[in-house]
Amino acid sequence: DEKGLFYALDLGGTNFRVLRVHLGGKESRVVKQEFEEVSIPAHLMTGSSDELFDYIASALAKFVATESDSQHVSPGRQRELGFTFSFPVRQTSISSGTLIKWTKGFSVEDTVGQDVVGELTKAIERAGLDMRVAALVNDTVGTLAGGRYNNPDVAAAVILGTGTNAAYVEHAHAIPKWHGLLPKSGEMVINMEWGNFRSSHLPLTEYDQALDAGSLNPGEQIFEKMISGMYLGEIVRRVLCKMAEEAAIFGDTVPPKLKIPFILRTPHTSAMHHDTSPDLKVVATKLKDILEISNTSLKLRKLIVEVCDIVATRGARLSAAGIVGILKKLGRDTVKDGEKQKSVVALDGGLYEHYTKFRTCMENTLWELLGEEASENIAVEHSMDGSGIGAALLAASHSQYIEVEEP
Repeated sequence: DEKGLFYALDLGGTNFRVLRVHLGGKESRVVKQEFEEVSIPAHLMTGSSDELFDYIASALAKFVATESDSQHVSPGRQRELGFTFSFPVRQTSISSGTLIKWTKGFSVEDTVGQDVVGELTKAIERAGLDMRVAALVNDTVGTLAGGRYNNPDVAAAVILGTGTNAAYVEHAHAIPKWHGLLPKSGEMVINMEWGNFRSSHLPLTEYDQALDAGSLNPGEQIFEKMISGMYLGEIVRRVLCKMAEEAAIFGDTVPPKLKIPFILRTPHTSAMHHDTSPDLKVVATKLKDILEISNTSLKLRKLIVEVCDIVATRGARLSAAGIVGILKKLGRDTVKDGEKQKSVVALDGGLYEHYTKFRTCMENTLWELLGEEASENIAVEHSMDGSGIGAALLAASHSQYIEVEEP
């Protein structure tokens, strides 16, 4: 039913986006949405909290300044924002939460333990902007809300991007941590933080162990380090490096560039993996441009594509297994007699969106694990920028003006 103009800020990786959404209530739904993507300079990812949030707030203020005459909040009203913050947070209320730890290459020490809404609010005030953070949302929760807004059958949301995470709708009585009154609906959203999953059943290779040991957060986010976009290219690099050292695949010396951590990014390995030219031209170009390796044989280029395939396939199959785990927990992995309950999983994130072979392998694994019968009631939907829309929706449903009738 929500109506009006709402903002969202989506911070979860090396880019953040600012959105403006005009909601028209039950009938017209999302009337209009505009967004802008801003990339975060590397030094701010490891600098001070004030610098990071000031940078974000100034981009937000610039975006607000581009409001058209027809799109304003009513006079005397404060603008309201849904803040998608995709890092582990101890959520203390709908609009506050303290940062537990950074992931995905961020390491801004003085934000840890702070209320991230407080940090953003102070920066918004310093930028001279009149805006209230109405909801603090994790990207998986935002995607779940955005997906559910469009389709009531959405039961879970999964992000496969720079990092990875999932959220789902749980029966409140099935939550051991829950204390106090149960929500009216009897349901609660669970943000799983599944990127931090580790288990003796998760077979780690020497490459995973070395990558983890050299990372900013050793021992943490192990599942994420096996499947998400930030790390797939780096795993490929480590495997190729070992092959260069032990089997001299690039000649007598290991190409110096190949020794640089994270020089090979997932978009590069994805492009090589998808190379359909008969002589694997894309692979040759990437090797030359990024690693300064030229005159490789076709046989070697095929080997490199195979490494990309192995690493991506493992990541895709593990992510499918995670999704099946959620469906199992909800009892939606089997067909009950006479039941035709549809379960939709909303997916978002650059890895899922752009890495076609990863996505196809993940979806095929899902059907393989569920079996033909159960698969008929389960659908995977790409929720385009669901988390931004979801955050704006959650801000709208927690607006301070909710009781005030629209003129």
